[in-house]
Amino acid sequence: MSPALGLLRGARAPVDDARLNSASGCLEFLLTPIFGVLHTCYFMVYVDDIVLTGNDPKFLDHLIKALSNQFSIKDLGVLHHFLGVEVIPRPTSLFLSQHRHIQDILHQFNMDGAKDVITPLCATESLSPNDPSPSVDATPYRKLVGSPQYLAFTRPDISFAINKLSQFMHAPRQTHWQALKRVLRYLKGTIHHGLFLNRNSPFTLTAFSDSDWGGVNDAGRSTTAYILYLGSNIISWKSTRQNSVSRSSTEAEYKALANASAELMWIKSLLKELGVTNNHTPNFFCDNTGATYLCANPVYHSRMKHVALDYHFVREQVSAGLLRVLHISSQDQPADMLTKPLPKAPFLRNRSKIGVSDGSSILRGRIRDTDINGPP
Repeated sequence: MSPALGLLRGARAPVDDARLNSASGCLEFLLTPIFGVLHTCYFMVYVDDIVLTGNDPKFLDHLIKALSNQFSIKDLGVLHHFLGVEVIPRPTSLFLSQHRHIQDILHQFNMDGAKDVITPLCATESLSPNDPSPSVDATPYRKLVGSPQYLAFTRPDISFAINKLSQFMHAPRQTHWQALKRVLRYLKGTIHHGLFLNRNSPFTLTAFSDSDWGGVNDAGRSTTAYILYLGSNIISWKSTRQNSVSRSSTEAEYKALANASAELMWIKSLLKELGVTNNHTPNFFCDNTGATYLCANPVYHSRMKHVALDYHFVREQVSAGLLRVLHISSQDQPADMLTKPLPKAPFLRNRSKIGVSDGSSILRGRIRDTDINGPP
């Protein structure tokens, strides 16, 4: 039994079970009429933290009261914090920030007074597990590399850096340690950056996928990344190293397409269960012409027999009209920043595209003195 369903049944709320066992695991509940209409509630439950929303404020108040009669709960009002993420409502948007968590990390590792940098990783220096620099203690390295991983929920701009540096936890070197401290220096300079989610955004899905074929010092395995947008808002992203070596750039990009299209199909299913109608065919952008042609032209498949068959479901989605794969130039590819270190100009350009912006003006009045001046 899901936690939310247990809460509702414990409060003796009338629940229609027909919508509980959803394919995507969506916690959506249709409740029988109480005020003469059918009410929809959405739950997000993590241990003892609950986010509740719905289509009728009066009904939500009724439900919260029913829950409080059976359980010891505290209504904190309008959502402002959830699992360490600060949620700041604006007239036409939401701003998601984790500046306090960043400040705590900087203080914990004595990086409060470090010099800022523009990018999280240096674009001219490659990181290798066989680096000749002296080895360092793995315990503090693992602790430090694990601390900012949670920040990736609102800071996709550091996803590649954290994924890359996590690959050296078994035997870190001095070079890796310095690169990890550089990530903290970048976070210090962008401590008030966060995600903007615009309210007046169309419900159209767009995806971008990219791959750094062969990687650099990654035993030939490519780095795969994708970014998904709902309208102008980024809603899903990932940066990871592929499990096997790709024999061509087309194969590497096609694998990235397959992983991203699977995520896209899940998002479409989730939106459908949430009652969001979307009659537009999602656009999928890839900067590899070979992978783009491969999705549309089955003749090319004879040249790619070494690609696992499960990746060809992308072609099936395209044939069914559920997906449209288009070509995009590498300069306009926002997922490029999740596959490799970028120089200053392209990194800042792509960071703006994914919605990570400076929220200092929004956070003004909410920022603690220690956030600016450091601990006393």
